[in-house]
Amino acid sequence: MLENKQCQMVILETSDLHGHVFPHNYRNNREDSIGLAKLATMIRRERERYEYSVLIDNGDLIQGTPLTYFYAKVRQEGIHPMVNILNALNYDCAVIGNHEFNFGIELLQAAIKDSNFPWLSANTIQIGSNNCAFGRPYVVKEYDNGLRVVILGITTHYIPNWENPKYIADLQFENAFMSTKKWVKFIQKYETYDLLIVSYHGGFEREPSTGEESEVITGENQAYAICKEIAGIDILLTGHQHRMIADTVNGVTIVQPGCNGKAIGKVEITFEKVRSQWVIRHKAVELLPIDEAVEADLKTMKMTEEMERGTQAWLDQPIGRVIGDMTIQDVFAVRLGAHPMIKFFNQVQMDASGARISATALFHNGSEGFNEEVTMRDIVSNYIYPNTLKVICITGYEMKAALEKCACYFMIDSTGEIEVNPAYLEPKPKHYNYDMWEGIEYELDIRRPVGERVTKLMISGEPIEMEGEYEVVMNNYRASGGGDFHMFQNKPVIKEIQTDMTELIADYFLKRKMVYADNDKNWQVIW
Repeated sequence: MLENKQCQMVILETSDLHGHVFPHNYRNNREDSIGLAKLATMIRRERERYEYSVLIDNGDLIQGTPLTYFYAKVRQEGIHPMVNILNALNYDCAVIGNHEFNFGIELLQAAIKDSNFPWLSANTIQIGSNNCAFGRPYVVKEYDNGLRVVILGITTHYIPNWENPKYIADLQFENAFMSTKKWVKFIQKYETYDLLIVSYHGGFEREPSTGEESEVITGENQAYAICKEIAGIDILLTGHQHRMIADTVNGVTIVQPGCNGKAIGKVEITFEKVRSQWVIRHKAVELLPIDEAVEADLKTMKMTEEMERGTQAWLDQPIGRVIGDMTIQDVFAVRLGAHPMIKFFNQVQMDASGARISATALFHNGSEGFNEEVTMRDIVSNYIYPNTLKVICITGYEMKAALEKCACYFMIDSTGEIEVNPAYLEPKPKHYNYDMWEGIEYELDIRRPVGERVTKLMISGEPIEMEGEYEVVMNNYRASGGGDFHMFQNKPVIKEIQTDMTELIADYFLKRKMVYADNDKNWQVIW
């Protein structure tokens, strides 16, 4: 029998699934072209086309929908639903994403324990042992034709800037770029392989096609530098930014498949055997987006059906009533002046913490506010993150600096109209990095130069003292400096509220039964 001199392999990547299984939107239960059930159909189809395959999840798997919240907080029974599905689909490995820690280390460890596949994160280190905290840095997969593939897993090291410190207390996050460089050299020295894949839960700090900065370079995303400065990587799988990318940088095939199960990243590789060694002859990369023609995999939905029923019943529980108008008709208008919905979020934060000043955001443009009757579905649809709260002590200078940072959300266009700064829209929407404050009175004049836009800043009718100290409640992400609010980093923590905001909002309604929509018009944007 003649030896086969060529073979093809497919690498399939999912990333930033964020708990989406079913092809619907939890806000209204309308059908949507998203979710792992539809991806499962595509995964099975693609694997049937190739004799050799690799299937990888690139992180942010176990958090993000009411389903995963319900599992984590209400009915934590059996194997995590996302892990259960990945087991059934025979994933080869998964990478730790930053949102894997959101519900605590115990839930993550249980998910890893129940996985039939290894979890990778070479740069997440157990303090005191210098070992990878979750399994191993990389895996080697060998096929029956002798083909050997190495998969190295890397996680963005920016997690301490966002996460609840108690969830990561025993962990150290090495610089992603430096760790990738170190482990690529190690693999090159000690492993025999034909293909090197780096699966990095991080994104691009520069545009892949031009090299131009696509964001303020902080170190959160380092994919471009990895491609340009670390030799020997064949494929770089990315995520975290929720972008749709299929390209090549410096000879490295790159892919990023968006979020919520909207697409799969696919790389097809043709190998040729040369003197008993497999050599890469061709690489082709593309995104396979879901559309209405893709049917959801019934087996996948069946596996999660019972937990989904419980989630839907929980979501439809009436929690309380709103007297007045707390609906959102125009999300842009909400960010231009005080609105009852934002005041309500701030009221909940101040009630839970005892602080007189509060800051919060309208986290996404899908928020519709609260109608007269409020259910858990309304709450989790408007407040979409499992944030906890911190009260930190800041100076008047730092308060003003934070408001100047918020004012950068806006810009004036060529016609003199106000619009959202493109930096908050690309490479992904960052509306959650624009805060609105309660307990103070302020104005932002967008006609003025950046850094000089706070034209009014008062408390109880008196000017804020720049050297004075003020206790402010905000979510744990912002309190740790998340969103490049560096003025909040390492500030004294007066109080921590470990109950997440979704529960605090529900409790606020349950205690009062009725909540009044109120607007004291304490702030405005001028243009």
